[in-house]
This record gives sequence, C-alpha cells and structure tokens, in this order.
Amino acid sequence: MAGGTKRQKEMRKALRALVPRVPLADAEDILTIALAGHLRHLPPSIALWQALSSHIRHLHTDYDLLLGEGYDRHAARFFVVDDMNELLREWGCNRQIDETDAGIFPD
Repeated sequence: MAGGTKRQKEMRKALRALVPRVPLADAEDILTIALAGHLRHLPPSIALWQALSSHIRHLHTDYDLLLGEGYDRHAARFFVVDDMNELLREWGCNRQIDETDAGIFPD
C-alpha cells in the first residue's frame, strides 16, 4: 500500500493525519471509496471526508437498518450521527460530523 499515484499517496497521508487510529481494514476500504472515479473531481481532503463518513455510516452504525425500517435518509442520519462522531473520536479524529455533513437538514 506504499506505492501508487500522487493522488493515492496524498490520500494515504491525509487519512493517517485525519484518523490516526483507524484500523487497517477500515483504512483500506475508505481509501478505495475515496479513490473511486465519481470522487476524482474533488480535492483529496473532501473526497476522503466523504468516503470516511460514508464508510462509518454504512458499516459501523444502524443507518441501513433504519432505512430498511422505513426511515427516510435524513431521519436515519439524524439517529446515527452521535455514533459516527463517537467512532471518529475513537479513531483520533478531531473533526466531527455536523448537520450539514450528515445531510440531516434537506437542501
């Protein structure tokens, strides 16, 4: 995981700075998402934050379960934002997800 393009190297470095205690398996998944083609147009820091928040929401919270129970995505995100922020703190992240990041309030 040490080689790669300039963008891949930037992403790995930024991920280590953003969440220094993220487990390796999670880090690999987050980087895969952040490097996906649909995020290529974004600066590395934004693509990484979107990938990180999406990964945590879907793999480490009840978000998908809530959607399956009939909650809309704004309500489901409201109910999982505290769990997401707790995991970010555990991983050493100084940034937290706010209402704008979580998409709690419709545009």
